[in-house]
Amino acid sequence: MSPAVFFALLSLAFAGVNDVVFKRYAAKDRSRGAYILGIGLVWFVLQASTSIIRGLEPQFTAVTLGYGLAAGLLLTTSNLLLLESLTHIDASLGSTIYRLNTVVVVVLSLLFLDESLGFSKGLGIVVGLLAVFLLYQRDSQSPTDKRNFVFYFSLAVVAAIFRALYGVTSKAGLLNGAEIQPMLIIGALCWVVGGAGYALLREKRLRLTRKKMTYSLLSGVLVFCIVNFLLLAIERGQASTIIPIANMSFVLALILSVTLGMEKITHRKVAAVVAAACSIILLSLV
Repeated sequence: MSPAVFFALLSLAFAGVNDVVFKRYAAKDRSRGAYILGIGLVWFVLQASTSIIRGLEPQFTAVTLGYGLAAGLLLTTSNLLLLESLTHIDASLGSTIYRLNTVVVVVLSLLFLDESLGFSKGLGIVVGLLAVFLLYQRDSQSPTDKRNFVFYFSLAVVAAIFRALYGVTSKAGLLNGAEIQPMLIIGALCWVVGGAGYALLREKRLRLTRKKMTYSLLSGVLVFCIVNFLLLAIERGQASTIIPIANMSFVLALILSVTLGMEKITHRKVAAVVAAACSIILLSLV
């Protein structure tokens, strides 16, 4: 196994665990904003400490600041929406839809980065839409439950779109000379400010309890590992191979969620996961 694939698998593992932790946190009526704020603080401390230990001096140029703020706000928004969606949908469903942001990335790349489509990418988009269709189900016949499901399912889709916009913005930033480490530090700070703003303005509450701090510490470490192991993988291998591997984390999220008794496995979920995996593989082909 190459070092690049090894680091990508580590990023996958941490992302799968974090999706389940997100679901655990969202299962109860707790402040999403306070959670995101706490994650951002932990991530910032770890990211800044890593830069100091490695002797790096981040350069916050105008380009880095601009793209870093844009990417950070998009990523913060996508995770807040994902957290909200997980209040009413399964962890595996939310995770699978979220990782299907690869489909949106391809579409946005066609529109804004002047990339070509090709047969495999076109087929990948179709298979990805099939996966979303397979996931779009609700066993309850209650009209209220159906309306809630539609709303929170839609939130997961919008979260995936914002995650895709983050990816395209980050790529555009790097192509225009933005530096990775400063962008990550700015991203962490965006989680802090965005989480605080969401808690105060949207939820009208900002209280840090021991439980919230424990969840924030755990997810903060996981997010730091997800991002940095992915960067290590990209540095050592091709992004078109590495990113699809890392995006397979929804498979682990399903396995963990079922193992922990958080949801039941169905033939339709398995088919959706297989379709999503095939979609990401097809989209990664050159």
